[in-house]
Amino acid sequence: MIKDLHIIKNGKALRCGYTTGSCAAGAAKAAVSMLQSGKVIDYIDIDTPAGIPLILKVNNQYMGENLALCSITKDGGDDPDATDGMEIYASAKRRKDGAIIIDGGEGIGRIMRKGLFGDVGEAAINPVPREMIEKEIREISDWGYDILIYAPEGKAIGLKTFNKNIGIEGGISIIGTKGIVYPMSDDALKKTIYMEVDAIKEKYGKDNIILIPGNHGEKVAESLYKGEPKVKVSNYIGEAISYIYSEGFKTMKLIGHIGKLSKLSIGVFNTHSKICDSRIEAFIYYLALMEAPIMIINRINKCLTAEEALNACIDEGYGEIVNIMARGCENRIKRYLKDDIYPIKAMIFSMERGVFMG
Repeated sequence: MIKDLHIIKNGKALRCGYTTGSCAAGAAKAAVSMLQSGKVIDYIDIDTPAGIPLILKVNNQYMGENLALCSITKDGGDDPDATDGMEIYASAKRRKDGAIIIDGGEGIGRIMRKGLFGDVGEAAINPVPREMIEKEIREISDWGYDILIYAPEGKAIGLKTFNKNIGIEGGISIIGTKGIVYPMSDDALKKTIYMEVDAIKEKYGKDNIILIPGNHGEKVAESLYKGEPKVKVSNYIGEAISYIYSEGFKTMKLIGHIGKLSKLSIGVFNTHSKICDSRIEAFIYYLALMEAPIMIINRINKCLTAEEALNACIDEGYGEIVNIMARGCENRIKRYLKDDIYPIKAMIFSMERGVFMG
C-alpha cells in the first residue's frame, strides 16, 4: 500500500507505486512466513532500498506439504506500465543446507545475451530484487529455501515491454533499484535506451546504428534499412546520441517524423511537447533563411501542425525546406557532439508526403 506517496510532475500530484522487485520480495517473504507458521497471512511488510516501508496485500495463498505460495498485485501508481495490475507469485520450499536459491518460473523472462545483469540462460531477476528477497527472508528465518518467482501473465505482457530488444525473452523482468515506482521516470526511460544500445553493440558491433523516436519511424526505418540495428529513443534524442557517440559507434542515422525533427533542426534535443513546442517556429526560421516572402511566413505562422506547415510550404514552392531541415538536424547533432566531421545522416518523413533526406 502506497496511497499517500506522491511526486509532483509538470504541476500535477502523481501517485507512486511499487516495482515487480518489491512484489517478488513481498510474495517470497509471505510464502516463507506461511511455511514457518503454518498459517495463511493476508498482509506482509517489507522495506525498500528507497527507505520507504511497504505493507502489501497477499493474494492467492496456498499451503501444502513443505510448500507455500502466494502473490502480490503489481501497482504502478500513476506510471503507465505494462505490468500494472498483474500478479507476481512466489513459492517457497524448505532446503536442508541453509541456502536461499532464487529462480524464475512461468512468465519470467530469460537472459539471452551477454552484458546484462546476469548470465545467459538465467532468469531475468535483477540483482537488487534478488538482494531484497534474501534480506526479507533472512529477517524472519535462518532456514534455507528454494524460491521460485513466476507470473502466469508474464509471457503475454513481456511482449509489450522492451525486453526482447535488450536480450530478454519469454516473459517480464523482475526489476527495480529503489523498490518504488516513480511515475513517468525520465531516468528509467533513458536507462532502457542505454541498455538497448548496449545490446546492439554486443550483437552487431559498432559500425552503424539507426535512431528512431517513435513507432512510425520504426516502420519507415525497417522499410529503408531492413535488418539493420535500430534503437527507439523517444524524446531523448540528446541523451541517446551522446551515449551512442561515447560508446564509439562509427556512424548514426536518424529517422523521424517532421513534428519531432523540425524541433531538432533548430537545436531542441528533448522533443517532448511539454518541454518545447517549436515546430512552427522551425519552419519560420528556415523560411527566413530561404528569404521567403512575409506573406508565406505569415501563412505558415497560422498553421497548427508540422504536417500542415509542410504541405503549405510545398504548395508555395518551398518544399525544399524539409531537406534543409534534415541537414539542419545533422549540423545541430555535430555541434552538440562537438565533432564537425562525425558521419550522421538525418531523414525526415511526413505521414502524407513520404521520406525526405538531407
